[in-house]
Amino acid sequence: MDLRIAAALCLLGLPAQADTLRLATWDPGLSRKGPGLLLRDITKGDPQVLAAAQVIAATAPDVILLTAFDWDLEGRALAAFQAVLADQGHPMPHAFAALGNRGMQVGRDLDGDGRMGRPRDAQGYGDFTGGAGLAILSRLPIGDVADHTATLWRDMPGNRMPEGGQADVQRLSSSSHWDVQVGPLHLLAMAATPPAFEPRNIARNHDEAAFWLDHLPNAPFAIIGNLNVDPQDGDGDAAALRALQKVTQDRQPRGTWQPPQDGPNAGQKGDPALDTAKYDRDPGNLRLDYILPAQGLTVTSSGVVWPAPDDPLAEAVDTASHRRLVWLDLDLE
Repeated sequence: MDLRIAAALCLLGLPAQADTLRLATWDPGLSRKGPGLLLRDITKGDPQVLAAAQVIAATAPDVILLTAFDWDLEGRALAAFQAVLADQGHPMPHAFAALGNRGMQVGRDLDGDGRMGRPRDAQGYGDFTGGAGLAILSRLPIGDVADHTATLWRDMPGNRMPEGGQADVQRLSSSSHWDVQVGPLHLLAMAATPPAFEPRNIARNHDEAAFWLDHLPNAPFAIIGNLNVDPQDGDGDAAALRALQKVTQDRQPRGTWQPPQDGPNAGQKGDPALDTAKYDRDPGNLRLDYILPAQGLTVTSSGVVWPAPDDPLAEAVDTASHRRLVWLDLDLE
């Protein structure tokens, strides 16, 4: 392992074991208001982009799911970001990305406000097609991918789709649902809509997580990504999350530091060490990002990258995103 990475891991209290597979998921804030703008910012060395790369390099995952990365047809932005990561001392030469549902217009008034062509009329909320998509970067070769992104919401058994929900066109995924093989492991990757802003979003958020209950592979797996629901706080319905926790392992990755639990955090019920999202407004900080490996897999360590203000990585973490990276080590031998 690169000595710079090992030193950074020691600062965070992260193990630098070579015989484990380190998974990570993170919303790194690598999305912009229009197509091509992310590539522009990467190539000009935007501080936020560099900060995101620094956080990933310091954590040194073998595989990471990025849950907000703008997609482009030729994959130029993702390739450019891979180059930045390599410059930071953590090359991740293998990648997968596919067009998701954010910003994909269908010519319907999907949110029922009497207007068409707006961000909430897309298959998933977004300013443009390809915005805030999913991307996987890996140090290991990526194998087969099963892409469920085009699944209609109405076709999910037991769905909670509201009446009059444009059932003939409305997809379940607000972003994507992928089953991606990396070695013997299946990564069940997703990023759900927040259970807010529209009445239908609570039901959709629930169903996006519940989708995996009927699609668990007969092989080692880990559900990974932005489920966008907290087990105890916030406005979401955590029933699907609880069902997933019963068929997986929730090792409850923890941060080494938490901000003062005052202001919007004062009345929260959940353990602040588990939070992965920072909000300076109600409902306060939340646990929204998860890695849930299958029962029977050996988890050796896990954590949330939320360093104290005097930590050398703290500035990069705050500059990159209001979300916090979650990592988990698996021993697959």
